[in-house]
Amino acid sequence: MTKAADDASTDHAESPTGRFILAGLYMIAGCAHLLFPAAFLSITPDWVPFPAEVIALTGLCEIAGAIGLTTERLRHSAGICLALYAVCVFPANIKHAIDDLGSTTAALGWWYHLPRLALQPVIVWWALFAGKVTRWPLPASH
Repeated sequence: MTKAADDASTDHAESPTGRFILAGLYMIAGCAHLLFPAAFLSITPDWVPFPAEVIALTGLCEIAGAIGLTTERLRHSAGICLALYAVCVFPANIKHAIDDLGSTTAALGWWYHLPRLALQPVIVWWALFAGKVTRWPLPASH
């Protein structure tokens, strides 16, 4: 790869667009957790203690992570925390799919749940990439 091409790929990796999109999505989700907790309580696994408080806390974590992604000093930590958060909420996504698909009135169906479950690793990677924790699949910078 030429020096110019390497510099161009580095510039692309540093582009804030994807980071701000992810931050915006987490900000929206965090606000939704705080404004509409009943929707999230319904998909919270039974083994989660203090579910109402956990829903509020997860909303605050999403908002804090979104703000962190937009702050140079906090970006790395926010990326790690949001990736861990995405792993931790995966059981709720599975419960949501099982409950919805197992009901006679499945509202969302496979068209929603299959991509949602399959894309969870992408969300984990996106948080790590946005937080500059990983550059994969881009070449290492010099």
